[in-house]
Amino acid sequence: MMTLLNAIGWGLLILLPLANPLTAVAMFLSLADEMNFQQRNRQALQSAVYVFLIMLITWFAGSAVLNTFGISIPGLRVAGGMIVAFIGFRMLFPVQQVHEAPEVQHKQDELDAAPHSPQTVNIAFVPIAMPGTAGPGTIAVIISTAASVRSGVDYPAWILMVAPIICFLLVAIMLWVALRCSGQIMRLVGKGGIEALSRLMGFLLVCMGIQFVINGVVDVATHLH
Repeated sequence: MMTLLNAIGWGLLILLPLANPLTAVAMFLSLADEMNFQQRNRQALQSAVYVFLIMLITWFAGSAVLNTFGISIPGLRVAGGMIVAFIGFRMLFPVQQVHEAPEVQHKQDELDAAPHSPQTVNIAFVPIAMPGTAGPGTIAVIISTAASVRSGVDYPAWILMVAPIICFLLVAIMLWVALRCSGQIMRLVGKGGIEALSRLMGFLLVCMGIQFVINGVVDVATHLH
């Protein structure tokens, strides 16, 4: 049981800075302004379900993707690390606000075109679930972890089946709760608090991304020798 809890803990430590539900809260509030209570709750639930499915499919299909395109694990680590570090730099030094992102602007245009029927516009998959929560950095890290963690060496096989599902479910639940309570969260911490926490997450992502790149380069150097 302790091994399972350890695996879940490490999984959440890796995923939460990437998923960053607070960024999704700011994005959600900017797009769901014209929706009623029931519509917001439905979009929040759909977003959580989409995030869970994206992560789950990525985990179990990751090795197949690598094998199909002939991508090595060190190559994926370097590429994934660069993506994660880039996302972290953008969170540390934002060039635009969350509501100015292209995906958000596109959905805002759809909502503006249907002012009397915002329920016809779905914001759950794009941009809340992807790229808002389960974006390229999250996907790259999940694929890299799925391909590099070895059954029987790092963790028993049953833990590698159960722990990821629990991790993804917990992230999805956290996102659902954050979106359901988005108004209260914004009143509690404010935009300044969300920006400060996002920059802290960005710093962690930069450190993680650089470490991924270092690990990939070390793997390449080891294979060359």
